[in-house]
Amino acid sequence: MELKDPNINPIVEKHGVDPTTVEKDVALGQVRDIGAGLYAEAEQLSAEDVEREGAQVLRILDWRLMPILYITYVIQFLDKLSLNYASAYSFKTDLGLEGQRYSWVAAIFNFGYLFWAIPSNLILQKVPVAKYMGIMLLVWSVIVIAHIGATNYAGILVLRFILGMAEAGVSPCMMVITSMFYKRSEQPLRMAIWLSANGMATMVGALLGFGLGHAHDGSLHSWKLIFLTIGLLNFVSGVIFLWLMPDSPSSARFLTHRQRVIAVRRVAENMIGVKTREIKLKQATECLYDIKVLCCGGIGIACGVINGGVSNFASSLIEGFGFSGIYATILQLPLGAIEALIVPICGLVATYVPNSRCIVLAVVCLIPFGGLLGIRFTDLDHRWTLVGCSWLQYVVGAPVIVCWNLLSTNIAGHTKRAFANGIWFTLYAGGNVAGANIFFSREAPRYFSALTGLLICYAGIIVLSAVAYTAMKWSNFRREKAAAMSEGSDNLNSSAILDGFKDMTDMEARNFRYAL
Repeated sequence: MELKDPNINPIVEKHGVDPTTVEKDVALGQVRDIGAGLYAEAEQLSAEDVEREGAQVLRILDWRLMPILYITYVIQFLDKLSLNYASAYSFKTDLGLEGQRYSWVAAIFNFGYLFWAIPSNLILQKVPVAKYMGIMLLVWSVIVIAHIGATNYAGILVLRFILGMAEAGVSPCMMVITSMFYKRSEQPLRMAIWLSANGMATMVGALLGFGLGHAHDGSLHSWKLIFLTIGLLNFVSGVIFLWLMPDSPSSARFLTHRQRVIAVRRVAENMIGVKTREIKLKQATECLYDIKVLCCGGIGIACGVINGGVSNFASSLIEGFGFSGIYATILQLPLGAIEALIVPICGLVATYVPNSRCIVLAVVCLIPFGGLLGIRFTDLDHRWTLVGCSWLQYVVGAPVIVCWNLLSTNIAGHTKRAFANGIWFTLYAGGNVAGANIFFSREAPRYFSALTGLLICYAGIIVLSAVAYTAMKWSNFRREKAAAMSEGSDNLNSSAILDGFKDMTDMEARNFRYAL
């Protein structure tokens, strides 16, 4: 493609990257990123056009994508909470889930998740992301509805394992979609918004569980109505998602061709390209000695333990403070309100305060840490104080989303990012297994072993976030120092965009800079 005037081309002038270079590399097969061709077309746009139309494209993306992502996550998280709500009624008695059997029903979901986490992320790199997620949502909904046919312990174990496999691809898909459509500076807030849907789901689910608990139908017990209703909602959500969600900026039907060029041009600044379907084993092995990936993996285990315990035993914990089953469900409304408020606040801070991701991750853990200490040392006579402390535990969504954002913005190389995500979700699933089994029935209602375990997990997250921050800051310092000593350092730094389209990892691309 011939340049109008190479001396004033806005892309070359601002970023030091000649789009004709990208186009030539595409033609030679050196660049296989699905967005590289559109990025090369951006040379026809002036800097003013890119800035003005970029703001317009961002508004379109927000109005078209965020409502779908938010509503889908509300419905999807309702499914994960369905077991917790069902346990407040006759679910355990009807299926013979005495003692630790219920713990294993909660845990087996995560074995399925653990089994399919890495394969799911690698498949995700090869196939259209929105179609893959939509299909998983439909499979998920069918399995949830099938719960009403379970009659014994073995049957419910099989269903929960398959359900875990179906769920393994949902959150990684949401992360990939966000990283393909939004700049790294915009991602913390957007990811926090759709993850805060967990809080909304908790509130909607609590009301739904409370209402269905008053239904008296001889053919369907209350817990069966919960699974049926939530499963049908998820089926509708999956159909809508398949219909409306694009697989990438280059296939977004609601954007004109020019707007697609702008959309790709915007995310090129992330230095990771858009998407490459080629799987490179060398990139996968790089995860095993990357300190920030290992730190995020450790945080994943800790978040999993916390989530596995809280999401499955919130009802049991509140019941132990002296509230009946149906009121234990309705008292989970504030859990959702707190998460729906705190998670977006963390996203706002991480978005508008430079290099604050790791700091937010550490500081937000102090809130539930204090709540756990309150549960541990408050007498059972003060049951409302205990309930208030238990409400603080649903802040776990904040460290989860900040950690996801660290992965999505600081891991370059598509195979490396897929494998790093797979490692995170595998360890997260393993943590959920442990978390569901540290609440020993013999320790009810205080569950001292579980409280100790959760306190250790929050302390671990704080330490690991500090280690990741230090490692990335030191790497940025060394790279800036090396660039300052090189001739043409501005062009070297700007060439990180081209490195991203060439599918180089963050450790290979010396011009990549980490977002702290």
